[in-house]
Amino acid sequence: MRKYKVSIARAEESSSGVTKALLNLNEIQAEITKCRQVLIKPNFVSTRVRLSATPIEAVRAAMDYLSKIYRGTFIIAEGPALGELRDGIERFRYTELLEYYDIELIDLNKDDGEDFLIWDSSLNRSVKIKVAKTILESDCIVSIVRPKTHDTVVVTLTIKNIVMGAVQRGYKSSVHQGYKGINVNLAYLATYMMPRLAIIDGYEGMQGNGPIGGYPATLGVSLAGLNALSVDAMCARLMGFNPLDIGYLYYLHRLKLGSIDIEDIEITGLTDWMKYVKKFVPHRSYREQLNWRLPPHMEERILEEILEEVKNR
Repeated sequence: MRKYKVSIARAEESSSGVTKALLNLNEIQAEITKCRQVLIKPNFVSTRVRLSATPIEAVRAAMDYLSKIYRGTFIIAEGPALGELRDGIERFRYTELLEYYDIELIDLNKDDGEDFLIWDSSLNRSVKIKVAKTILESDCIVSIVRPKTHDTVVVTLTIKNIVMGAVQRGYKSSVHQGYKGINVNLAYLATYMMPRLAIIDGYEGMQGNGPIGGYPATLGVSLAGLNALSVDAMCARLMGFNPLDIGYLYYLHRLKLGSIDIEDIEITGLTDWMKYVKKFVPHRSYREQLNWRLPPHMEERILEEILEEVKNR
């Protein structure tokens, strides 16, 4: 049976944790050398709230590592939910990266968009949204985030970072079709844009009323892996949550885009990872968020529809 490798490393600061987690993954070099262009997707939910954004130190550490393998122009792409990308680039000091690396900066909210039909709150596929083509056409997405609690889907990690950043402004709220609908929509859209490399800087995350209104939580470890679903599942465990309680992770597991089952995951680095589990304080609506499950017949119908679409691409 295939094992999905997840690297976990101590994080005394953002940069050191990310670097150590990447160094534990020898497979990255072979994967990155296949890429036409490396797209790095940080997370700026709000361009004004520091704790909602991926620290520059984590992105710099990732780019330092990747630049030894990849010699081309990097893309840094993001589509903030609140605020303008340029403001976030300046406020969070990403201008320092622009001065040092060969970078093309892309605002996904202003990118060419492709139409998608997603599910409404009644689980009918009737909602039209636009998704940034730059993400859809990228052959090498690197998602790098903080671990954060969320107001609708328990946690937001590397997969949700890509999906909601790619959904363009004016359509992001349309993905939020109640607890049932949003989890189906995130899983469906993720089948089009799974990261090739997933990195979580856990030096300082957000707990409580995330993804914007929470407060600091020190996880103290960073994670990296070539399967974003397994990386996100391990981070959820380290945050004190059960991946089976997170709807979109569960659906992606059912769709076989990786695994959330601990038996399918090979931990490298901190093999005694259970000692580092922290109990993040969840969002105040956490109990309500767990009401995402569908009746079995409806779950099977929707997953079969998504699988059929995946097969026919």
